[in-house]
Amino acid sequence: MRAIEVREFGVDKVVIVDRERPTPGSGQVLVRLRAVSLNYRDLMVIKGQYNPRMRLPAVPFSDGAGEVVDAGEGAGRFKSGDRVCGTFMPAWISGEVDETKAKSALGAGVDGVGSEYVVFNESALVEIPKHLSFEEAATLPCAGVTAWNALVTTGHLRPEETVLLQGTGGVSMFALQFAQLMKARVIAMSSSDAKLARVREMGIADTINYRAVPDWDKLVREMTNGRGVDHVIEVGGAETLPKSLKAVRMGGTISLIGVLSGAGEVNFVPIFMRSIRLQGIFVGSREMFEDMNRAITMHELRPIVDRVFPIDEIRDALHYMESGSHFGKICLSFDL
Repeated sequence: MRAIEVREFGVDKVVIVDRERPTPGSGQVLVRLRAVSLNYRDLMVIKGQYNPRMRLPAVPFSDGAGEVVDAGEGAGRFKSGDRVCGTFMPAWISGEVDETKAKSALGAGVDGVGSEYVVFNESALVEIPKHLSFEEAATLPCAGVTAWNALVTTGHLRPEETVLLQGTGGVSMFALQFAQLMKARVIAMSSSDAKLARVREMGIADTINYRAVPDWDKLVREMTNGRGVDHVIEVGGAETLPKSLKAVRMGGTISLIGVLSGAGEVNFVPIFMRSIRLQGIFVGSREMFEDMNRAITMHELRPIVDRVFPIDEIRDALHYMESGSHFGKICLSFDL
């Protein structure tokens, strides 16, 4: 079977290798992966920025979708032909996250889903919504669940509340779609007028080009009559968090999801002086995934897939992600 391997760190050093097809053991399921989606975390892993001491060779990627082809002894949750996704953290079924659950995260120390065939514990799989393609379903485990956790599970988003989104990557686009389902108001930011035009086509009237408007926090305040937004999906990190703290309302919530601009120092004074809730979101549990899938199925929501690359063009796909040109998610297909 074909598999992606990181033998040395670097985008141009990723290789496609031939590996022996695995066999499921007790309580395990063998899945033929049909599609994989890319996250910024994967790019950091492959470049050696996420875990420089990660043992190599390693199979990257946390997010994939496929179909069950075999099951080991005692595995009865799924049958052959069932369409499934793996969870980001196989050990996190429900409840709160802990260190043991977090250490099970795929693709950064634990071999990921960048293979044609992958063995999962049956408890680490969820059924794919029937109306989704494999590529669309492959976008769900990390970006989808992260946005759902941030806004719904822990964010308790309510109708008429306002959500500020940074950029048009996978998490932000899922957050936009979930906010629309919840009948919340969205303010979307990007450095690209073309991408903002696409956001407006999705029904979002309030958009900001943060390059054209460097003091976007002030504009956000004006757009909310001086109050500030209820929720911020914070993916930028050091460069954007200080302005997010000014853009959020007193008692509002900032979900810290990414650090695209790097880490840095934070002024904690406005956090406690304005009772701001700053919550770190590290994806979510299988239970959250299943809750999200019920909503996706009910509303027939379709994830936004920007581009699908054949698996053999893995390096091109990673460079495309590195360029920041994508709108939504980038996928790899084992079938092209």
